[in-house]
Amino acid sequence: MRRHGNGAPRILILGAGPTGLGAAQRLSELGHGDYLVLERNRYAGGLSASFVDPQGFTWDLGGHIQFSHYDHFDQVLGQAYGDGWIDHVRQSHVWLRERFVPYPFQYNLRHLPKSDLWRCVRGMIEADRNRDGTPGNFRDWILSSFGEGIAGLFLFPYNFKVWAHPLEMLSYGWVGERVAVLNLERALENIILERDDAAWGPNQTFRFPRRGGTGAIWRAVAGQIPGERLLYGAEVAGVDPGRRVVRLRDGREFRYDALISTLPLDALAEMSGRRDWMRPARRLSYSSTHVAGIGLEGRTPERLRGRNWMYFPEDNCPFYRVTVFSNYSPENVPDPGRHWSLMAEISESRHKAVDRDRVVEDTVRGLEATGLLPGGARVVSAWTCFLPRGYPVPTCDRDELLGELLPRLEEEGILSRGRFGAWKYEVANQDHCFMQGVEAADRLLLGTPETTVHDPQRVNSGGSRNERLRGASGQPAR
Repeated sequence: MRRHGNGAPRILILGAGPTGLGAAQRLSELGHGDYLVLERNRYAGGLSASFVDPQGFTWDLGGHIQFSHYDHFDQVLGQAYGDGWIDHVRQSHVWLRERFVPYPFQYNLRHLPKSDLWRCVRGMIEADRNRDGTPGNFRDWILSSFGEGIAGLFLFPYNFKVWAHPLEMLSYGWVGERVAVLNLERALENIILERDDAAWGPNQTFRFPRRGGTGAIWRAVAGQIPGERLLYGAEVAGVDPGRRVVRLRDGREFRYDALISTLPLDALAEMSGRRDWMRPARRLSYSSTHVAGIGLEGRTPERLRGRNWMYFPEDNCPFYRVTVFSNYSPENVPDPGRHWSLMAEISESRHKAVDRDRVVEDTVRGLEATGLLPGGARVVSAWTCFLPRGYPVPTCDRDELLGELLPRLEEEGILSRGRFGAWKYEVANQDHCFMQGVEAADRLLLGTPETTVHDPQRVNSGGSRNERLRGASGQPAR
């Protein structure tokens, strides 16, 4: 790493989302003062920001919740946001065959019509008998893991709705804790004993800020970083890795010894002008996301009270997920006694077109078709947001492309981290992204290895939760 006069590296951080804020918070904690965060927006939070529409409804950029794999993440958010949390026990469901099936779907099949139930059971048994070999892609993995019934009824259509890519294009190494793998005995026992089984997963319990949506958390974290270390309205136009200079849209330039970039990896490669970076980066795949917030007059219908979010595999609606956002916090609506809200997410890609002019209309029709909007419900607010990059898609060649690209950047003093910086969906939650920034800072100052970006399976299995971060003196950080 190149260093200027006093031996301490000048560090630039591109983006004030969770990753950039994690890096900045850690650098300050370690007593390193020579860093600057460049953020193109006038606010912090990135894809975890929140907005209030003209009618007074609060909206997130998708269905964000807070749960964690890291003690350090919990400590920082606790210090920044205080005690303004609402705790929840997850109540998520799949809407299928005009009924709610508790999530995980495969452990709650008893709620299905008998013909569908038998189709799923028969498929599970056949898959269990015939499981051998290595699947070639995500579609094959689903079929060999769950059988034809669950695959055809739920997992195939739902996952295409989410990823907006043919499932044959996706790998399955990212799955980990993202999908509840099938235990045949457990699934059959739940059917026979007529028992609901919804306790799977790391987000069985979660929390949400009482006021301000998810973005309030990141505004609070940003508020703990010295103001002179955060530059808003700073849109990056170019990165010169040879000169180690970042150029802004307004012409200003900033020199660095080390760069932590949270920009989308493909965009960073284009900004660099380096063809050896651009070639692999252009082959990375992603989906876009439309978020549609529907604010409603009246009280939350009884059938939706207490529910968090719901999955929608069928084709009578455009969305793959809907969150009862007013259930996360009553402060998400202007008058909790008179309003409630639903937030829908719709994916788009070159493989899955969306009529952008009809997003609200199609969402409302889908909410009616799935019974989420009761007859006579009055819509008082319709808020939409288009995220050009919603999900980094784990295609079969993703790891090969990242293995070619990320080391080349690192040779030039650039650590590309975060949801689209590292392009690893399996470590793209808010806690993962924050800790990617923390670990990047530790690597630059302390020389410690990064766990999250390089060993996702270990992180997601709980292997790093109780590891203590070490300060510059080699003692545990406080």
